[in-house]
This record gives sequence, C-alpha cells and structure tokens, in this order.
Amino acid sequence: MKKKVGNTRWGIVSLIGLGGIVNVFDRTNMSVAAGALMQEYDLTKMQMGVIFSAFAWSYAVMQIPIGLMLDRIGIKWIMRAATLLWAIATFMTAIVSGMGLIILSRLVLGAAESPMFPSASKATGYWFPIKERGLATTIFDASVRFSNVIGVPIVAWAVMQWGWRGGFFLTAILSLCYAILYWIFYRDPKEATFLSKEEHQYIIEGGAQLDEKPSSGAIRNLGFILRQRKIWGLSIGYAAYSYSFYLFITWLPGYLETQMHMSVLKSGFYTVIPWIFATIFDILIAGWLVDRLIAKGYEGTKVRKALLVAGMIMGLVVAGTAFTNNPQIAITCITISLSGLSFSAGVAWSIPSLIAPKGTVGTVSSIMNFCGNIMGICAPIITGVIAGNTGSFAFGFLVSALVLIVGILCYTFLLGRIEQISSPFISQRGIMGLTL
Repeated sequence: MKKKVGNTRWGIVSLIGLGGIVNVFDRTNMSVAAGALMQEYDLTKMQMGVIFSAFAWSYAVMQIPIGLMLDRIGIKWIMRAATLLWAIATFMTAIVSGMGLIILSRLVLGAAESPMFPSASKATGYWFPIKERGLATTIFDASVRFSNVIGVPIVAWAVMQWGWRGGFFLTAILSLCYAILYWIFYRDPKEATFLSKEEHQYIIEGGAQLDEKPSSGAIRNLGFILRQRKIWGLSIGYAAYSYSFYLFITWLPGYLETQMHMSVLKSGFYTVIPWIFATIFDILIAGWLVDRLIAKGYEGTKVRKALLVAGMIMGLVVAGTAFTNNPQIAITCITISLSGLSFSAGVAWSIPSLIAPKGTVGTVSSIMNFCGNIMGICAPIITGVIAGNTGSFAFGFLVSALVLIVGILCYTFLLGRIEQISSPFISQRGIMGLTL
C-alpha cells in the first residue's frame, strides 16, 4: 500500500465529477431563468418557490428505490439510463409552455438525476482505498460547487443572448454529451479491462468495498439500516446542510436581483464568488486535509466529526445576511457560510462507504440523500413564502441558521463512531458474501 500503481481510478472519479458539474447545470438554469419566467407567466415568489422545489419532489421520492436498485442492478446500467433521461427532461423544459408543464419537466428531471450522488458514493467505495477516499469523494462533491462557479455566469449569458429557453437548450446539449461519455467510459473495477492488475490489487488491499450484492432481501436490509442511530445522525445532519444549500442554489440569484437590485448578469457574477470559495474549501479541507490528518495517525472518527461540526458552525454566519442591505457584506456572510457547509458536506459524502453494511452503500447513500432532498422541497417554498409575505429574505436566512443548529446536534450526539455497521445478515466472513 505504500506504492501507488496506476491512475485509472482518478480518471473514473474525474468522469463522475464531470457528471456532477453537468448535473447541477441542469438545476441552476432554473434559478438564473427565474426572473424571466416570473415576468413571462406573471408568477409570484410563492409560485416560483413551488417550481424550484418541483425538482426535489421526484428526486427525493426516488432516492430509496434508486439506492436499492443500485445495490441490486449495479451502477453502470442505472446511470446509463439516467444520463439519457435527464438530457431529454432538460430539452423538455426548453420547449414546453405554462407553469404545469414546466413543473412536469422538472419532476422528470428530478427522477432522472436521482441516482447521481448515491451512485457516485458507491463508485468511490469500489474504486478507492480508504486512505484516498476523502479526496476522491470531494472531487465529485466539489463538482456541485464548481458547477455554480462556471454554470451561473454561462447560463446567465445564454439567457441574456437567447432568452430563458436558450439556457435550457444549452444545458440539455451538455447533458447529452455527458451521457455519451459515461456510456463509453464508465465500468466497475471487476469489468474494467483498462484497469491493471497491480492497481486493482492496490485498491482492494486498501479497503475498497467489493462489488457484491447484499446477502439478504432488499426490504430486510432497508429495515435493519433504518433502525441504526448512526444512519439517522448522518442523514438528519446532512438534511440540515441541504436546507441552506437549496436556499442558495435556488434563491441566491433572485435575492441579489430583487433585494440588492442587481441585473441578471451582475447577479450571476456575484453568485460565483461564494461558490468559488466553497469549491476550494471542499477540496482542501474535506479532501486533502482529511486524508492528510488520517495518514499522520489521527483517528478517523475524530477528524471527520470535528470537520463536520466545524463546517456547520461556519454555516451559521448566514444569519448575518439578515441584518444588512449592503451587497458586499451579504456576499461575505454567504461566502463564509457556504465555504464551511461545503467541506462539511464533502466529509458527509465520504461516510456512507465507510459505515454501510457490505453491499448496501447505495441504500445508505440514498437514505442520506432522501433526507437532504426533503429539505430541497421545503427550503425554496418556505423562503419564497417568507420573501413574498415580508418583502425581504432576512427571516428566510435566519430559518436556515436554526435548521443548521439541529444538524450540529445530530452530528455531535447521534452519529457516533464512523465505522462499518455489522449486519446480522452477513457473517464475519462477509467478504465471501455468506449468510448466517
């Protein structure tokens, strides 16, 4: 394990990270187009909040079924179908008209994109030894942040040039290109003919999860996992983070346009600032620092839990946005908050492959993501109602800070040690997949 052999695994996670970028392009296009949509269809902030949240309705509902399917069918075919479907859904958004059909297209998009992050978490468990898991995880997790860095101004430019439909056509074409790349290049380690025997052995010896099916029925495994306090500590903590994340990803451009009186293009470039720092902090802290500290001998549980909580505490700075009308101060508060939340989320996404019983990483990841996307439904609507009724986003930012406090408590007291859960359905010789 002291000798690194080959870099195929880094090519695979880069492909996954590229998917994360394209995936979030398809989400941020709606936030950039919000002003034009509201004007064209005479929508209120509350109605726009419903449209924002529509993606998360189907995305959340599909999480647990998708997790079970990933563990049974595997990553490759689920993701091949998903990438094609989300490209079609984005094209659909560009060509339909009316609030009802736009909501329908977002529901289809949410269902299509639901496997992306559970499959990414499962794939890093297959492709990476434990000592490299932090950096590998942040490559796909940071892609969410980096997508906003490049996606918001690009989509804003497209909207200015071709109208709001042009932004959706652009992202649909990018999605289709990614679907082709994924179809050609992604394989699991056991079937990757381009993976050398030396690198495969290096991955396995380093503690990578084996590509194996759970040895018990899907419902039986799900019931056992849902009874674990560790799972709920992780999932509720991640849900608290997700409330703020979805507030930023949906309403930040609108907040800058309506409350800070910026143009679409100017708000697009201001929105980039916190996402740049979020990307950097995610990679440096959740990726490089975690792996570095553990390699130096610090206990993995203490390192990961300390950074989980520290990032959420930084997230509380979002409350400062409620007390200023100065755009520079507001962006500074949001930048500090989002930077902390980003590296906390990066650490959180490395945990399912560390704690899941053998063969159930997809299921554990999907439970975590399901809880997170329940907040994806709530945050846009609650924030839209607050802004519509008060004429300000201030109380909406305070609500997100209160939700973060709940997450801090869950990470601190419910998560416990970050170690693999021992399932009663798998023998101690679980590597052979034998049942008791």
